[in-house]
Amino acid sequence: MQMREYKNRVLLTNAKVIDPFKDSIYDADILIEKGKIKKIGKNIPGDGINEVIDLKGLIVSPGFIDIHVHFREPGYEYKETIETGCRSALAGGFTQVCCMPNTDPAIDTQESVRFIYRKAKEQLVNVYPIAAITKGRKGKELTEMVELSESGAVAFSDDGTPLENSQIMRYALEYSRIVDKPVINHAEDFALKANGLMNEGVVSTQLGISGNSSIAEEVMVYRDLSLANFTKARIHIPHVSTAGSVDLVRKVKADGIEVTAEVTPHHFSLTDEYMRSFNANGKVSPPLRTEKDRLALIEGLKDGTIDVIATDHAPHTYETKETSLDLASSGMIGLESAFGLAMTNLVHQGHLTLMELVKKITVNPAKVMNLDLPKIKEGEEANFTIFDPEEWWVFSKKDIYSKSHNTPFIGSEFTGRVKSVFTKSSYVIL
Repeated sequence: MQMREYKNRVLLTNAKVIDPFKDSIYDADILIEKGKIKKIGKNIPGDGINEVIDLKGLIVSPGFIDIHVHFREPGYEYKETIETGCRSALAGGFTQVCCMPNTDPAIDTQESVRFIYRKAKEQLVNVYPIAAITKGRKGKELTEMVELSESGAVAFSDDGTPLENSQIMRYALEYSRIVDKPVINHAEDFALKANGLMNEGVVSTQLGISGNSSIAEEVMVYRDLSLANFTKARIHIPHVSTAGSVDLVRKVKADGIEVTAEVTPHHFSLTDEYMRSFNANGKVSPPLRTEKDRLALIEGLKDGTIDVIATDHAPHTYETKETSLDLASSGMIGLESAFGLAMTNLVHQGHLTLMELVKKITVNPAKVMNLDLPKIKEGEEANFTIFDPEEWWVFSKKDIYSKSHNTPFIGSEFTGRVKSVFTKSSYVIL
């Protein structure tokens, strides 16, 4: 990863610009001055330019946004820090991310929210904290949601731990209406999940591994959607993994309930068949499901039921993943591989157009979290992700900038690669 800082003028030439705001793709040069777009046009002269960067064959998109990452700081810096998480994000083309509060201590006070902003201030990636719904993420007492929102929390979640008390969930949704911030509940009924280590089904039965049934997710999704309807509040369903959950979200959207939903690259790319390898890098929460579920997730992306692709980037140490399934931690990293997986398994398979994919990782996540997404427009901040939609490559350890390497995709072949990022007057070459 190389970084060049441009305080004066730089010209990007021969770019193909994708504009998800206007559903348009066009050829243009882009003149950037002091971090802002000075001019967009064809054949812009290079007089007085510090450097001309030729982007022939590449596409310029608004910077990608990931609304579900775990940067582990404070408390678990041996897994990831805000600094290493931001490097990982840049490597995946993400210039804005929202980090979850399952840290130690949890992000449940105004000071903890401000801590995240202070730690991220010098990074090239904008990091927005998601605050806990309940104090200590213990599910018993609501946090000061209004004050947390005023401090900069963009949403509320006890992610990793479902909020099982329905009355507290109702109160959280009612308070969320005051601050206009979404509530994100980890959608698993832990009693139904029991000790399930992977999806409950044919594969788990054949392997003799305890299963986590799809109903554990769907019961919680149904409850949360019902409460959102009752309170008329805004809810976001994270890491949807089952066909039943897709159907539930589709139905309530048709009924006018204000709900959004996300899916991870690993859930639309892998199935529980992967677990035949007994590789704990495939142990995630919720688990990898069946081919029927995977196809339902893709259909949900196609018809707009699922609004966003989010990585659920979850770094873990080597020791906690290179062990037996029952002892292994749940989760995998995902920032560096997300775009390659999406291009390979969605766009090049004909499920989504390139424009539809770009919306799922730019405009839509910005809307969910009320984030500012700079447009590729004169006068706006230069905040771009630059990629080659056709480059074939093999994902390897050298492509990972996270502290952790817990991913099943090392050695996988992708078509479509992020090449560079322009943000905060800096050009990052990958």
